[in-house]
Amino acid sequence: MPTAALVVLALVVIFVVAVLAKTVRIVPQARAGIVERFGKYKASLPAGLNVVVPFVDRVRYMIDLREQVVSFPPQPVITEDNLVVSIDTVIYFQVTDPVAATYEIANYIQAVEQLTMTTLRNIVGGMDLEQTLTSRDEINNRLRGVLDEATGKWGIRVNRVELKGIDPPPSIKDSMEKQMRADRDKRAVILTAEGQRQSAILTAEGGKQSAILNAEGAREALILRAQAEREARILKAQGEGQAIQTVFQAIHDGRPDQALLAYQYLQMMPKIAEGDANKVWIVPSEIGKALEGLGSTMNSLQGIPDKVDGPRTRVDMGPAEPAVPQDSTLRATHDEVAAAIAAAEASSEPTRSAPSGVPSADGDPGEPSPQ
Repeated sequence: MPTAALVVLALVVIFVVAVLAKTVRIVPQARAGIVERFGKYKASLPAGLNVVVPFVDRVRYMIDLREQVVSFPPQPVITEDNLVVSIDTVIYFQVTDPVAATYEIANYIQAVEQLTMTTLRNIVGGMDLEQTLTSRDEINNRLRGVLDEATGKWGIRVNRVELKGIDPPPSIKDSMEKQMRADRDKRAVILTAEGQRQSAILTAEGGKQSAILNAEGAREALILRAQAEREARILKAQGEGQAIQTVFQAIHDGRPDQALLAYQYLQMMPKIAEGDANKVWIVPSEIGKALEGLGSTMNSLQGIPDKVDGPRTRVDMGPAEPAVPQDSTLRATHDEVAAAIAAAEASSEPTRSAPSGVPSADGDPGEPSPQ
């Protein structure tokens, strides 16, 4: 009997443990348990510790309530221009109603995959290849709207749809690469041409500015050279005028007579005889009379003073400094020239002596020069 009692006790313990195991259910976080009683939906178990009726209630499904990511393999899709492209998609969805996801559809993942492929073919079939490659956002939004509307009754919410890749045929890829290469070459040529044009424009503008500056410099140089030449001629003419006036005044102050004129004539005769053309030169015997007549004739000319005692009226010598017209651009140069002339006159003043036969400042005649 003790052995039979132990066996019975062990069976009772095993039964109690089995009953407890069937009664107590622990559901993990972000999960939901679907309980069926005699094959019919009874309740949904939340996360945590739950108690069910043993041998009557059964946890049939454990639904994951977290957001799930499913990547579907590439599927061939024909575009509007009859080109086959391979598109693979990624779906982000979440179960919002565990009961609907369990009893409304047998396999919601497979259903989402098939619905994605059919919707994608419908959307891409209305676009050409260029639009398909450049309208990813539009395709994603349209695909998400269709999936979200279709899967709502399954207790599923589609949060996001992404196209992982759109692969055109190899021939189309080659053509697209050639087109892109040609487009880039065209842009490079255009940029090079624009750069050359800008360089030519800048070079021409630089040449223009250089020519203008050179012309302005040449014009200013010609103006300055002409002004300098004009001033030099004015100074030279005024100097010659001063020299003529000085000689003329010396002649008046010296009172030349007939003998002086004859002596000057004799001094000029050898110079008259100079030259290769003068082979023979005859001096007439009446040279004395000729000189006397020449002296009398020269003495009677206007401007030659007669032998009259007393002071003569002096010729106005004019201003000591030459009157040079002042030019605003050459004012500094003229001042330097005037200063140089004044310095030269000051340096030659001590060595200057009174000429022969010219009266001094106090009216006394100087020493006559030897004849």
